Amino acid sequence: MNPSAPSPSPDPVGDGVSNDLPNPRSASRLAAVQALYQVELGGGVAEDIFEGFLDIHQGAALDGPDSAPADREFFRMLAQGVSDQIVAVDRALTNSLQNQTVERLDAILRAVLRVGAYELMSQAETPARVIISEYLDIAHAFFAGSEPKLVNGVLDNIAQGLRPNEFK
Repeated sequence: MNPSAPSPSPDPVGDGVSNDLPNPRSASRLAAVQALYQVELGGGVAEDIFEGFLDIHQGAALDGPDSAPADREFFRMLAQGVSDQIVAVDRALTNSLQNQTVERLDAILRAVLRVGAYELMSQAETPARVIISEYLDIAHAFFAGSEPKLVNGVLDNIAQGLRPNEFK
């Protein structure tokens, strides 16, 4: 597990199609996961940490010259949304986890699942499969074991419950 793992493969328009152009939305997703991880480990006021995270990375790519700078508004929407809706997000995760609780998950895995679940809940204009793919890529950046399969299964379960028409 490495909270500063490289960003997943780029997807410039957020449509699930990767190419060589950097993707600000993918960078925002990764940044939101990293910021929530930082909030959980460091405590403190989430809003202050989010603003500080943006200030540190203002205009800069999170993972070096080949990655895109994060879309600040998308990052803020994800990070603040998870923070504001944590009870609903954790309830959705609890309903989709089998034989585990949210609290017992590794902190970075918990952050990946929380941001992914929140995006599924709040961003109906983005196809569920795109969202799942993005967080699966993030999980692969942090984990080499079975964790990406867990991310895929949990987010797929949530997506099918929220958006059944996308899976017909």
